[in-house]
Amino acid sequence: MKDKLADATIAETATIEEAFRRLNDNELGIVFATDGTGRVVGCVTDGDIRRQLLARNDLSTPIAGFLNRDFVHALDDAPREHILKLLDHRVHVVPVLDHAGHLVQVCTRNEFFIQREAEVFARARAPARISFSGGGTDLTHHFFEQSGSVISATIMKYAHASLRRRGDGRIRIYSHDFGKTVEAAGVAELHFNGELDLVKSLIRLIAPSYGFDLEIATDFPVGSGLGGSASVAVAVLGCFNEFRADPWSRHQIAEMAFQAERIILKIAGGWQDQYAAAFGGFNFMEFSASDNLIIPLRLEQKVLREMEASMVLCYTGKGHDSGDIHTDQKRHMQASPAAKEATTRQKEMTLEVKRLLLRGEIYGYGRLLHESWSVKRQLSSLISNDEIDRIYDLAMANGAQGGKILGAGGGGYFMFFVPPFERYRLCSALQKAGLGTESVFLDESGLISWKMRMPDQKNLSGAASGSHQTVAGRKTKS
Repeated sequence: MKDKLADATIAETATIEEAFRRLNDNELGIVFATDGTGRVVGCVTDGDIRRQLLARNDLSTPIAGFLNRDFVHALDDAPREHILKLLDHRVHVVPVLDHAGHLVQVCTRNEFFIQREAEVFARARAPARISFSGGGTDLTHHFFEQSGSVISATIMKYAHASLRRRGDGRIRIYSHDFGKTVEAAGVAELHFNGELDLVKSLIRLIAPSYGFDLEIATDFPVGSGLGGSASVAVAVLGCFNEFRADPWSRHQIAEMAFQAERIILKIAGGWQDQYAAAFGGFNFMEFSASDNLIIPLRLEQKVLREMEASMVLCYTGKGHDSGDIHTDQKRHMQASPAAKEATTRQKEMTLEVKRLLLRGEIYGYGRLLHESWSVKRQLSSLISNDEIDRIYDLAMANGAQGGKILGAGGGGYFMFFVPPFERYRLCSALQKAGLGTESVFLDESGLISWKMRMPDQKNLSGAASGSHQTVAGRKTKS
């Protein structure tokens, strides 16, 4: 490239003889004249030189006297299509200049250098979920002996991750939710110390061969009961997946997210959250010792929209530690026959919920939701407390047909089901009690990840203002 650019330029003080030699070397039919700073100030073609020789017949004539100083060119950040249009309509050769006027590329109809590969970054988002029925049957200690089943749907609250590779091998992780930054010289330096341990666990599992900057943020509070830790894990995996030659499947991503949180960090919990974040949508999930099946439920659009209109999220104002609750739930289920019976009833209700939703009988689901909450409370004494019971009783007294605390319990979000013409009475009562209410919008896509070019900083700063213009002069000939 350097040799070609050198052959395409000549000093404006050069003679016709020197220009002839340069034209013979570059075979472009044109040469671009530069001043003492290397800035392109004009051009001459072989036709221009022939006309000068016919007029003067003197090879020592300086080219400065007949340079075309009003020549067609493009700037280096002009869109490719613009240069193609110039080649198609006006000229045979287009010089590409930087904003200082230096030649950086010469485009012809046969040679058009592809833009160099730019640095890229990856982004991903993974949705949170609401569980409709079957929570607790997705715990391994339950379904290893008898199968479990869950119905859940993802909502338009997301965990977001952005990733770019570094050239120095260092690692930088920043969480906007916790306001914490973790930096390390490499994967081996990431130690578990209570700061962003889930992300560290993922990185140690992935073991990337490059350094990187990773930033994470969520649309929901920590301890929300929306499966947020799984959403974060899946979003992070989605970013790294963009840089793989053999991408992981959604099943693999869900399993890796489970491994990082449940196996490596030993945080007790079920399997549904990871699959929900990876797959998205309305799903019936079956769990057994041999495999996990994620079965999408094909619900009519009007059923989905009515579900959204009938659900109200209410934040209790308090987060929870799902690991502690799941640990207590496991102990309680192993010691209490009543807890085992409650889990069996949960699975039975999940099948009934599935039937009702597929038939579009969503108000039947609302009635089941009340029973489901009553059954769920039997699984652990940590699932509810006086404050949670007070919120539930208030909702039921103001139009709710049923409700349940989302996730393991103990705090986070309540989800209430409310029939038509009762929604705003319910929201008003909750808000008067100092509680926030939110609408539910269902997500149907699950994990989404993508790669983009890093933006050109000079474009972002406005230095390239007007850069897509060209100076249009007389048509040159080649």
